[in-house]
Amino acid sequence: MRLLRQLTKKNPFSGNYLPSRVALFARGRVSLPFPHLWNYREPIRILDAYFQGVEHVDKTGMHNRYLDVPFFPAVLVTRDPSIIKTILLDTGDKPGQFDRDTLPTDGIARATGEDSLLYSNGEQWRMQKKLAAPSFGKNKLFQPEKFAEFEQTFRKTAADRLEILREQQAAAGDAVTPLVLEPEISAIMLEMLVNNFFGGSVSYADIQQRYVPSLTLMIDHMVQDTIAHRIQTPMNVLTGKHKQLRLAKQDFEALTDIALAGRAHGLGMWSQFKSDASNEQLRSNIRVFLAGALEATTSFAGWTFTHLARSPDIQDAIYNEVESVDIYEPDNLAQASNLLQALQETLRLTPSLYFLPRRATVDTTVKVGPDQEMIIPKGTHVLLDVWHANRCEDFWGEAISGYPATRFAPQRWQVLKDKGYSPKDLMHFGFGFGPRTCPGTSLGMLEVALVVGAFVKMFRFTADTKTVEPKAGVSTKPGDGVTINIEVREPYQ
Repeated sequence: MRLLRQLTKKNPFSGNYLPSRVALFARGRVSLPFPHLWNYREPIRILDAYFQGVEHVDKTGMHNRYLDVPFFPAVLVTRDPSIIKTILLDTGDKPGQFDRDTLPTDGIARATGEDSLLYSNGEQWRMQKKLAAPSFGKNKLFQPEKFAEFEQTFRKTAADRLEILREQQAAAGDAVTPLVLEPEISAIMLEMLVNNFFGGSVSYADIQQRYVPSLTLMIDHMVQDTIAHRIQTPMNVLTGKHKQLRLAKQDFEALTDIALAGRAHGLGMWSQFKSDASNEQLRSNIRVFLAGALEATTSFAGWTFTHLARSPDIQDAIYNEVESVDIYEPDNLAQASNLLQALQETLRLTPSLYFLPRRATVDTTVKVGPDQEMIIPKGTHVLLDVWHANRCEDFWGEAISGYPATRFAPQRWQVLKDKGYSPKDLMHFGFGFGPRTCPGTSLGMLEVALVVGAFVKMFRFTADTKTVEPKAGVSTKPGDGVTINIEVREPYQ
């Protein structure tokens, strides 16, 4: 019945705001529209397949596409911000609401545990949210007396690491030094998480040489394990990778122990955590946080550096703002408009969370306007395609923002503000939205603002290429590993 329905183009959705059908096979398409062993490392190309050649489709069907064939879950892929926003708001533990679709995160659950805020659903999710999320909230993080201490330790970590980088650049004896920056970003971000946030005491050498490589290997394993769980273990044994994975898992557990150890003494942000939950009950959430926050902040910072390396005028404008800023308090950051706009534009154009998975628990009516609705059948897997929504000319292009949707243009945010748009009018969903928004939003913005601001103060940096292709797994990252040329700015010479 499903195959016949797909072949005859009989739409399983109803209402007057209908998605259009994606052909299972099509000549000249960039990818098959579903993940398999040969394309799972290119998820953005899989999503590209849904929107390739849609020029002839009406506006509704152009932005909302479905695939409904045997042996695969029924899938709706949408880049329509109105649908994305509505579904995100209607996600929760109440009867009839959308749940987070766990299918794309099976590999993460097997590596971190299912009892986490990321993986759980329904009542279990509500319990996990009460347990884990409050400590990351802006009200906790930005309490004046706590923030001053917290920001100071964060700032010192970033400054110390960048000073070492500056010394290495000076020792090389060259005015301009080529550098692959992503490993440095990952190490700085993980050090801030473990030592500053959780109150640990891990040397930078161990962070850089042991824990970052281990977590990177584990994250890659999580992605592959989602797609090829049944055949991955024998393949790993044949290639010898199982030994590397065993050591990486041991390091992952050791780092989790270090993060939890500060709780007994109220170190770092543990002093803000009030709960009777045992360490074992928190363990899965700590694992998810360590891996997820490392991925997200490395992606966020990496993309920001990538864009700024190709936008020297914006880079200099940020330098003029932060040159005299030594304390990154919320008020100071709010005044650094060029930096904040560059960060927002990075989240729009190259979001870490490039799609958000949901599942319809019942036949669900999604109202787009007073007279428009889409009825999504029970069990449909919904991919909220943030990556393509944010790059679509209809929603972010010149007619609305004054700049092409695919261009890095932080100035668009001032144009939108001058036109009277509020943040709620145009959302980039960079940290998600609604009840299941990322609890680390405030922390992530703080970390990346600190690192980018400190780096711009110390270095001028450029790139040899005009564009960089994305690579995607758990998050998106620049495909070149953030390859730039750095030069020490005059005050530091």
